[in-house]
Amino acid sequence: MTQEELLVLIYKKDDKAFTHLYDMYSKSLFSVIHVLVRNREEAEDVLQDVFVKIWKNIDSYQESKGRFYTWIINIARNTAIDMLRSKNFNNSQKNLSSDNFVHLLDDSSKLINKVDTIGMQEFVKRLKPKCIQIIDLLFFKGYTQQEASEELAIPLGTVKTHNRNCINDLRNYLKV
Repeated sequence: MTQEELLVLIYKKDDKAFTHLYDMYSKSLFSVIHVLVRNREEAEDVLQDVFVKIWKNIDSYQESKGRFYTWIINIARNTAIDMLRSKNFNNSQKNLSSDNFVHLLDDSSKLINKVDTIGMQEFVKRLKPKCIQIIDLLFFKGYTQQEASEELAIPLGTVKTHNRNCINDLRNYLKV
């Protein structure tokens, strides 16, 4: 089934479309969510929420504004970030043992390894170092543009411009 056929069925709320949607995109969406959440069970819960949001909000998708895959990736990323920022999640993290924080010191948290998990390492390696840094903060660590601005000690407008230019560079590499 093509993506166009799938979209038609989703718009019609066809029951089979949900199964196809899940089969086509669950692995890649789960990867994005798991990189941010770092807990399999919580990532699975977020994934379920993401598919419900996609199903309920399909009417807000506009093909003229971007690809369907980009739209659902953004839903997944934003839902994971929302979960991480939620009061309940923050309260549940207060009493964790220090074993849960070993990953902060582990080399596996570096950008190159994270990018490897979604198969983009070769493309990201081609970007300028500043782009790699911004993409790491915004897309892999879940920072907002304001938070990235503060972390990098550069103006918010500069972060936005670099982000846009870096994403355009990445798109150009992916087209080749």
